[in-house]
Amino acid sequence: MIATQHSEAKQINPLARFVTKEAVAKVLKVQPEQIREIRLWPYIIHVVGVGLSKFVSYADMPPILGVEPPTLQDCTRWWKRWRKTQQQAPAFWVEFYEGKFRQCRGVEELFNWGKLVGKIKHGLSGFQVDWLRKSYVVVKQCMEAQV
Repeated sequence: MIATQHSEAKQINPLARFVTKEAVAKVLKVQPEQIREIRLWPYIIHVVGVGLSKFVSYADMPPILGVEPPTLQDCTRWWKRWRKTQQQAPAFWVEFYEGKFRQCRGVEELFNWGKLVGKIKHGLSGFQVDWLRKSYVVVKQCMEAQV
C-alpha cells in the first residue's frame, strides 16, 4: 500500500485501514500500476496517478485481512453509503474477493477470507453471495487436489 496521510489532516477515517492500492484500482477501473499516490484525508481518499486525479469514498473500500476486522460502526458507515446508491455493496467487491480467494496460498488463508466475507455478506445480494460461495468451493477443491 502506498497510502500517505495528507499533511493538513487532523484525523484519519476509521475505514482507512481497508485502503489498498488494489482496491482503489478496482474502484477506479484502472491498473494498479497507474496509481502513483494515495492521500488519506479525513473524509475522502485522493488518488493521483498517470492521467488521473480522483476522489474515492472510504465507504467504497472492502474490508481486508491483516488489519482490525470490521466493526458494527464500520458496517454502519457502509450502510449509510449504500443507502445513497444501490442499497448494497459495490459490485466490484465480489470481483475483489473472488480474486483474493484465487491468490490464497493455503486453505487456512482461504478460510480466513471466507470468514471475512461471511461478516459482510449482509451487504451483498443473494446471487453475489452464491457466486462467492461457489468460487470459494472451487478454489478450496483445487488446493486440496494439489496436496
